[in-house]
Amino acid sequence: MTDVLGRPIGRLLGEPTARALGKLGLRTVGDVLRHYPRRLQDRGRFTELRDLPVGDHVTVLARVEDVQERPMHARRGVILNATISDGAHRLLLTFFAKHPGGLSRNRRMLQVGTTGLFTGTVTLYRGARQLAHPDFEVLGDLDDEAAAIERHMQPIPIYPATSAVPSWRIANAVTTLLRILTSDDVPDVVPPDVRRAEDLLGSFAALQGIHDPVSEEHWLRARRTLQFEEAFVLQSVLVRRREVARALRTVPRPATGGGILAAFDARLPFPLTAGQRAVGDQIAADLASHTPMQRLLQGEVGSGKTLVALRAMLQVVEAGGQAALLAPTEVLAQQHHRSIAAMLGPLALPGMLGGADAATHVELLTSSLPSRRRATALARAASGQAGLVIGTHALLGEEVQFHDLGLVVVDEQHRFGVEQRDVLRTRGGRTAHSLVMTATPIPRTVAMTVFGDLEVSTLREMPPGRGEVRTFAVPRDNAAWMGRMWQRCAEEVAAGGRVYVVCPRIDAGDTDTTGAAVTQTAAALRDEPALAGVAIGELHGRLAMDAKDRAMDDFASGRTPVLVATTVVEVGVDVADATVMVVLDADRFGLSQLHQLRGRIGRGGRPGVCFAVTGQLAGPAEGRVQAFVTTRDGFELAEKDLELRREGDVLGAAQSGLASSLTTLRVLADRDLIERARAHADALVARDPSFATVPALAAAVAGIEESSAGDFIERA
Repeated sequence: MTDVLGRPIGRLLGEPTARALGKLGLRTVGDVLRHYPRRLQDRGRFTELRDLPVGDHVTVLARVEDVQERPMHARRGVILNATISDGAHRLLLTFFAKHPGGLSRNRRMLQVGTTGLFTGTVTLYRGARQLAHPDFEVLGDLDDEAAAIERHMQPIPIYPATSAVPSWRIANAVTTLLRILTSDDVPDVVPPDVRRAEDLLGSFAALQGIHDPVSEEHWLRARRTLQFEEAFVLQSVLVRRREVARALRTVPRPATGGGILAAFDARLPFPLTAGQRAVGDQIAADLASHTPMQRLLQGEVGSGKTLVALRAMLQVVEAGGQAALLAPTEVLAQQHHRSIAAMLGPLALPGMLGGADAATHVELLTSSLPSRRRATALARAASGQAGLVIGTHALLGEEVQFHDLGLVVVDEQHRFGVEQRDVLRTRGGRTAHSLVMTATPIPRTVAMTVFGDLEVSTLREMPPGRGEVRTFAVPRDNAAWMGRMWQRCAEEVAAGGRVYVVCPRIDAGDTDTTGAAVTQTAAALRDEPALAGVAIGELHGRLAMDAKDRAMDDFASGRTPVLVATTVVEVGVDVADATVMVVLDADRFGLSQLHQLRGRIGRGGRPGVCFAVTGQLAGPAEGRVQAFVTTRDGFELAEKDLELRREGDVLGAAQSGLASSLTTLRVLADRDLIERARAHADALVARDPSFATVPALAAAVAGIEESSAGDFIERA
């Protein structure tokens, strides 16, 4: 790209227009020209005045016969009526304004005897057809008339806009800026051979076609070109990043066959599933290589990802290294620490009575850890005594050092940035192996677009013994249904079960979100007749670490069999006796998040029931809840979730606040295009890894890598 696209728009469009467009995040020439129309508006065929169906969008060629302006009777303001005629029939044009100045342009342009093109929707007023506030263009001589008619036959691009910055104002700005550009200002980012193979326009021609199309077919071809360019640039970034990672070297960590991993496998009370064995073999081979592993492990809720990750961590420990597990919340970090220590048993008790010979320390490191425990954890990590270190963002602190870090496992990767993950991977002067996990199944095209530089392993098979979970939607204004739901919760508690009640916020005073709150809900449930005598616990992110530990211990033991919580229990929390999940204001949660919450129950073999409590449902919320109630397959729900979400969120733009998310691509609808772009990027990187033959692509890739966009490309 040349400097023209980076120029501020103030001098070119005027400061008032620049300030208005700035509210949409459009500050440079490139910003405005990449603000693509979302659809086309057909102006409508030219229609004779005698043949105007009410409700149709029409364009008519007629002459102004009469113009009258008067004050409105019912309210303040003025009205301008113009009568137009094609020589045989008449049509009324009506314009309203709060004051006469608002109609000055219309009075000036609509002179009696003037011929023009008038476009609008036909409505009825007191039995007569009219066009209210039509667009119009006054014609001059015959040449002007012919040119105007041709122009009015073209479709109108409709832009994402606001009431303060309407579509037509954006269109005028785009038209002005396109006039100053040449093809030299917008060089092609796609190589000529790829462009020919995919039947694409040039980059400059595509910009012209998307903003000023001569037909719908022209617009669609321009849009497809821009879609492909976007996919090709992203895939080029990811493919090259993958190749750079493959060129790095690290310490191989092969399994020895006689250490802590072998001892752990011998302790397992159940066989691994076929999927766990297959994925475990893939990871074991990666760890034994000189090339740092970069693998994404995704799977259905409860498919055993943590077990697979633990076996990988133990392989590294067995080979003499250390492994770190990075979790997004203290609750999840504590859960991982508790469950891993329990699974290891004597293998987590080095030098202690009853400890195994191959045992290693398993340390927890969080920001709220008491100072003495923190000092011990830091010392054991630095000395290498702690083979496994589990923690939150606290692991990223400069004071945290490892003796020989061989593997970094990141749980719920989408909650971390790449830079955060790499703080650990590269600590100590060499690159560690990396395994990132997500409990949210990812459609293949999303994985290719978001995690394109990672190898992907998938766990679909569920371990035996999982209880069936049924799901019901409960209208919160139906008192009988709500009462029965709480009664069912009491019945489950009486049978030894546990009940989660999830709320979208902590306290009713919180203004950053809406819906049921933990504090008030817990208080209300203590007064709920159906739950009389049942202890109610609370869990949320504002509690101190010890309080969180007590809340989870009390819930797991049954001292407080009902736990009212926020979504801190969404992932990783594993209480075998949990059989009921109540999600209050379920319509406020995303589909994948609802599926994760449901995955907290039925984990111990007992059947479970999930209640999604909602208000009046309409639009996308209705689609989410309906899909949640009727579908248990996480991969199917992931596809549905993506269909219901805004495309721009796919690369995490909503979380990062950046504007460089997907603009034209739809990762489900355009999956074939993305796969072709990936194949072309693979071939290009193989023959020209520096993109020397495509300077515009090299510049685009460098721009992404140098900006914070390079961080969020790898987020889900």
